Amino acid sequence: MNALELNAICKSFGAQRVLDHIDLSVPAGSRTVIVGPSGSGKTTLLRLIAGFEFPDSGSLSLNGQPLFDSTHEVPAHQRLIGYVPQDGALFPHMTVAANIGFGLAAKGSARQERIAELLDSVALPAEMALRWPHELSGGQQQRVALARALAQRPRLMLLDEPFSALDTGLRAAMRKMVARLLSDAGITAILVTHDQGEALSFADQLAVMRDGRLVQCGHPIELYQHPRDEQTALFLGDAVLLPASIEAGWAHCDLGRIPVNSQATHQTARIMLRPEQLQLAPFEPDASGCHGQVIERDFAGNTCTLTVELHAATGRPLLVRSSGLQAPAAGSAVRLLTVGHAHVLMD
Repeated sequence: MNALELNAICKSFGAQRVLDHIDLSVPAGSRTVIVGPSGSGKTTLLRLIAGFEFPDSGSLSLNGQPLFDSTHEVPAHQRLIGYVPQDGALFPHMTVAANIGFGLAAKGSARQERIAELLDSVALPAEMALRWPHELSGGQQQRVALARALAQRPRLMLLDEPFSALDTGLRAAMRKMVARLLSDAGITAILVTHDQGEALSFADQLAVMRDGRLVQCGHPIELYQHPRDEQTALFLGDAVLLPASIEAGWAHCDLGRIPVNSQATHQTARIMLRPEQLQLAPFEPDASGCHGQVIERDFAGNTCTLTVELHAATGRPLLVRSSGLQAPAAGSAVRLLTVGHAHVLMD
């Protein structure tokens, strides 16, 4: 069952078309991430779902209730949708308790119990209730903003890059906490981000936007392994892109003859491998594999990204990921072996 349905959503600001016929289904209880470069339209789409703006055309429904179509324009305050903005947007003149309880209908002890319950749900101690927003860290402010959004028991939670201002370690911890909290509560959620790693780890469903259009949508692993085109491949991570000719499930390219995920015949095509699909072995003149030389070594602790120049290749060098402790030094002669199938990109 789908909680949210968007059909042919269009939106323009003046002469600028920002969203162009967006179709998107969000399964109930799932986490969908909308990802794309700046200016792709992802935040505008989130604002249309929230009800802060209305589309020019198309339809939008939540749990079967029309929120926007030719006869409906439900305002934001009637949609029962939670919204967590990038900076938290806490009221500076209110305590943490007052921020969380803003909009709660309950009074007296029932109100205090609900606020205490929400503080506990976002892993904040009860004594935090009397603090002011300026006395909180960035991560604590985001937890309060999330608790405030949860207070109304929303049918849908919208998250607009809520982790972007946090440092790397806290960002990962917050992301895991929010994912667990939403899953335990059974709340359908949509996250907007430009961070590829965040998108891939948080999402049950990933939607890639570019130039106001929805380019590809599906499970994160599917999109990572089988992107529609080169731009999507590179946006979702490092990629090795090579020209090739395809025949009977094999590609003939600079890496030699390697298996691909297509049985079609293409005289000219582009194939993609992720760097982790390339493995390095010691140089042996008579051994199988493609030969090259390590020309650059980017050490990052447990992993190392190597730039390898092939002996018999034209074009840019290849990126290869290796264990940080076992990676060969720059200048080393190596053999390259491929793991799994290369993906044939669409034209």
